[in-house]
Formats: sequence, C-alpha cells, structure tokens
Amino acid sequence: MPALPFAAPAASPARPLARSDVAALFDLPFTTLLFRAAEVHRAHHDPERIELATLLSIKTGGCPEDCGYCSQSAHADARLPATKLMDVPAVLAAAREAKAAGSQRFCMGAAWRNPKDRDMDALCAMVEGVNALGLESCMTLGMLTPAQAERLSAAGLDYYNHNLDTAPERYDQVVTTRSWGDRLDTLAAVRDAGINVCCGGIVGMGDTRQDRVGFLFALATLPEPPESVPINALVPVAGTVLGDMLKDVPAARIDDLEFVRTVAVARLLMPTAVVRLSAGRESMGEATQALCFLAGANSIFTGDKLLTAGNAGVGSDAALLAKLGLRAGDPVRAPVRAPEAVQA
Repeated sequence: MPALPFAAPAASPARPLARSDVAALFDLPFTTLLFRAAEVHRAHHDPERIELATLLSIKTGGCPEDCGYCSQSAHADARLPATKLMDVPAVLAAAREAKAAGSQRFCMGAAWRNPKDRDMDALCAMVEGVNALGLESCMTLGMLTPAQAERLSAAGLDYYNHNLDTAPERYDQVVTTRSWGDRLDTLAAVRDAGINVCCGGIVGMGDTRQDRVGFLFALATLPEPPESVPINALVPVAGTVLGDMLKDVPAARIDDLEFVRTVAVARLLMPTAVVRLSAGRESMGEATQALCFLAGANSIFTGDKLLTAGNAGVGSDAALLAKLGLRAGDPVRAPVRAPEAVQA
C-alpha cells in the first residue's frame, strides 16, 4: 500500500487517503499494527502521560432523537427520568470536584436535539466558570447553529463534542431523526467558530470491520481531522434498540483485540489527536486497556459515571495508571521527530 503520512491525511497527503488504505491498516498483523501505531504515538505525544477527563450530564433524559444506543432518548424504554438543565453553581461545584480528583478536562453533556437560545446564557456561564478553574472545557449539546457556536466560542469553550457515531453508509441504522449531513453542518459551525473539534463514535453496535473502516475513514477525511477522538465501545442498556439487540445477539459486540485494532488505526490516521477511551472501558480488563495505551490512546474518562452509564472510578483508574507506570497530565507535545511514512 502507498505510504501514509504521519501528519493528518487531510492536511498534507502524499496522495488523497483512500478507504482501501484504512482497510489495509486493519488487516496488518496485530503486533505490526501496534508497533507502528506506538511509533506514531511517540512521535507526537508523551507516551507516559494520560489525560484525565470528567463527563457530567448537565441535562438528562427526554431527548427527542432516536439514537438506538442511547438510554436518554425519549424513544427508548430505559425508564430514565428527564431532568431540567442544572444550575450554574451546581455544575461548577462538580467541576471543582473533578479538578481535585485530577482531571484536566471537564465535559458537559445535555440530552438535547439542540440547545434553545434561552439556555445560552447559562451554558456560556458554565464555560467561563470551568475555564476560570484552570480546566479545559468541553460541551456536547446536540446540533448547533453558527450563531450558537460563535457564542460558545466567545465564552471560551475549548472543545465541542459531536460524534459521527458510525460509518456514513450505516448511519441511518443507528439514528433516523437527523442526517449525516446534519452532523457535518454542526462540525462545520464549530470549526468556523474557532472551537476545537471532539469527534469520534461507537463501535460494537453490530458493526463489521468494514463499518469501522468507513467510520475512521470518514473521521480522517473531514476537512480538518478532529483534535480529540473519543472511541466508545457500546454499553448495552436494556430498553434501547441496540442494547436489546446485543443481549439477543451477543456475538455482535466487538471483541477486545478488534477494539485495540480500532484504536491503533485511529492513531495512525490522526497522529496529533488526543484519542480517548470512552464508554465501555469499565468492562475491559487491565490488559486490554494497557494495549490501548500502547496503541495510542492517551485520554480516559474518569469518575464513577459517564452521563448515565457506570464507569471505573477515580481510585481504580489511579491504581491502573500506577501499575502501568503512567501519569495523569497533558499528553500532547511537539513532535520530537518526523518519520516520513508508515508502510503497510
């Protein structure tokens, strides 16, 4: 296969990245793939540092979208009560707790199709307050208009999360209440407003390797690849379409080695991004997480809960990092070398 550059493929490609290039990376022998991903990772990041992020649900449940994986969808039968938007002091109290526990980034998620303009003052106050604590701020609020993105940017929002979820050809099997184009429109509004993009997706939703190829190809060939890439393994929740499906067909879940492969390919395609192990990590053993760190993951969500799902907890995470000789902190650094290419 032709060379893949260490720089983001969309930025300065030797030739345009092809979907077949991504498939060829997935097909590499496992140890070869991890070795190459680890080399790229070390060229752009401190391999001994892992960013800790905390994710808080600032508005839970009642979302009108029909995402098949989500317990917060009004279409799901997950018996999750809807709440109103948290007030600003409560959010900032949670942010202070997150910082005290070692987090560097504080992420705020609201179960909305899109925020209402009446909520923007409170949302901007949350951003300003989180930034004042010395934390990076991130929000995920659904779709944004350009004007809303500009307001969040003016408040100082560091990152906006809006996942592609899956491959474009499979998208309407996961959600039907918004389109792939709607996703891209929000990402463009965020980028145009000068906010860093956090964009990834979910694997283990019954997807095939070719679906994962399409998902990572779509991410890597955005006009500008994301600065932050969360990779989630589906947490099946009873009452959701995909959660119920996976309980009936457990073989549709992704196995650990294939998940590690997905992380490694993400690292090769998006060398400078922070790649985050997100939902699903609480069901992974220590060895699987260690392989993910070797493959290029350099961020985790810490704490006892991710929105509405359980998570490993601060103590468990600290013990794992200590066992692996890793430290919490900003993993991004200027490249120490610039290899020319990765050959498959």
